[in-house]
This record gives sequence, structure tokens and C-alpha cells, in this order.
Amino acid sequence: MGQSTSIDWSTLGFSYVKTDFRYLSHWRDGQWDSGTLTEDATLHISEGSTALHYGQQCFEGLKAYRCKDGSINLFRPDQNALRMQRSCGRLLMPQVSSEQFIEACRQVVKANERFIPPYGSGGALYLRPFVIGVGENIGVRTAPEFIFSVFCIPVGAYFKGGMTPHNFVISGYDRAAPNGTGAAKVGGNYAASLMPGAQAKEQGFADCIYLDPSSHSKIEEVGSANFFAITRDDEFVTPRSSSVLPGITRLSLMELARDRLNLKVSEGDVRIDELDRFKEAGACGTAAVITPIGGIKFGDTLHVFHSETEAGPVVKRLYRELTGIQCGDIEAPAGWIVKV
Repeated sequence: MGQSTSIDWSTLGFSYVKTDFRYLSHWRDGQWDSGTLTEDATLHISEGSTALHYGQQCFEGLKAYRCKDGSINLFRPDQNALRMQRSCGRLLMPQVSSEQFIEACRQVVKANERFIPPYGSGGALYLRPFVIGVGENIGVRTAPEFIFSVFCIPVGAYFKGGMTPHNFVISGYDRAAPNGTGAAKVGGNYAASLMPGAQAKEQGFADCIYLDPSSHSKIEEVGSANFFAITRDDEFVTPRSSSVLPGITRLSLMELARDRLNLKVSEGDVRIDELDRFKEAGACGTAAVITPIGGIKFGDTLHVFHSETEAGPVVKRLYRELTGIQCGDIEAPAGWIVKV
């Protein structure tokens, strides 16, 4: 794959780009086949597929990075594999083994190496693994067959010219039900978020923040990202809830805050009426790593944390540490990086 691309890395955003190859595996007769790379970017599935009618599908998102020495880092793919296994279990879909998941990601990165943004550009190769229920069916039941696929797209630096804080508004809608699928990475969670997110943007906010579905008193998620905050005495706090998606970036920031920044780390309640506890706040996820939160509007009040124009010092340190690890400039904790 020595062939180069004509992509302008400096203007790359987060949008679909058709790359050369994707991985495709079918589950039939009780097992996954060994999988193959294909140039065909179109799926051919039955009109009765459960993914189309009953939302029987899940997905993941992770990145591969070009390092200074030319090598390629896959960031914590084992954690994405485990989370996809949990999502599949929740939706009665066959689990993809960690070995097959990581090997599929490796193959896709290798086959599309020319699309990896260069070291120093701030970009990465974004991988989208997914599992969908397919086959001829019409009743509400688990599918007779499944597809596991991984495709990739080159994505640019999320923040052009530095991390910019964004303001968010509390939504009156729920992202997930109290005992629903909030902790699984399934499409229905995202479909439900489209309207509240659009309404927040119409009001001039970056996105909305969802409260816990039982009492509507505690912060759970920020749009499609996890929430975290730093208390005035330097404690890293992130919500604990059965309806919060356990993010890989969130997990990584918790570990770095504890082991590298020597902060106390806790998962617990983030009450909407106690925001004064925090001096900084952020949203975290694979796409942006960290989006600093400038302010949160609740009712008629905009609660501002560190600043509406500049990220706070702890958020900046966490961002530098994590992105440095991802692109190989800072030594990674054991097991975090898989070389392609």
C-alpha cells in the first residue's frame, strides 16, 4: 500500500471518507467465519434484517495513530473489544472474540495505511467496528445471521488551534431508561439523542446534557460523550450510573488522573444543584478526547466553570498526557498500545 493520497490533512474534519478496504465476517450456523477484507463499501442484507426493524445492532469507535518513528499505534483495542462483547450480550447477539476484534482492526489499518494522517497533524485513522442482525426474518426475535464489520476513515484534529470550551444546556429528555440500554453502545441510544441535540444547537449550545432518568437530579452524559469534573481540591469526579456508557477515554482519564497527576479519583453522583463543587469540567470521548465545558445552562442560569474562553489547567494536563500517549510521544501504561 505504498500509494499516496491527495487528502489535505490540514482541512480534514470528522466526515465519511471511502477508504480502500474494510473487514467483513458472517455469523452462520453458530459461529463466525474467519473474515475477509473487501473493497465493497456497500452491505447487501435482507429486507427482513433485525438491524433494520428492531435495532439489533451495536458499534464501537477507536483510533490508530502514526508515531514519530513511523510506527502505528492502536489505542486500547482490547477495551473496545470487551465493551462490544457486553453490548452484544445485552442485545442477544453472538460476541466477537477479542482476538478476532483486534485482528480485524489490525488488518483494516494495514490495508488502509495510506489514509493514516501523518505524525504531528493532530489527525488519526478512526475505526468503526459494528455488529448487525441480518437474514430473513420478520418476528421480534434475535436474528438468524449476523455481520461483523470494521471500516475506517481518516479524521482531522478535533480542535483547530487549541482546545476551546463549549457551553451545554440541560435537556428535559432522557438519553436512556433506568434499566435500559444506556450502558451498551447501541444505535437506539443515539437515535433518541438526535432531537434533543438539535434543539440544544438551535439555542446556540454545543449539545445537551442528560440527567439521570430516575430522579432528573444528577448529570449522566454530555451529548454522546462522558462527563467529568475537577473539584476545588483537585479530585477527578465522573458519574456512576447503570445507564452511562463506560467510555474508554473516560476509563483512561481516570487512570491517568490517579497515576500520573496524583489526583483522587471517584465515580459518584454529580448533582445538578452542586456544580459549585467544581472548578473545571469536560466531556470526553474518542472523537475529541476532551471537550472543555465552559458553562452549563440549567433553568435560567448559566453556571460557568473555569472560563468560557480557555480550558482549565487540569483539563489541559490530562489532554496533553493522553494525546501524547496515543501518538507515542509519552510512555504508555502497560497494555494500552497495540502496534500494528
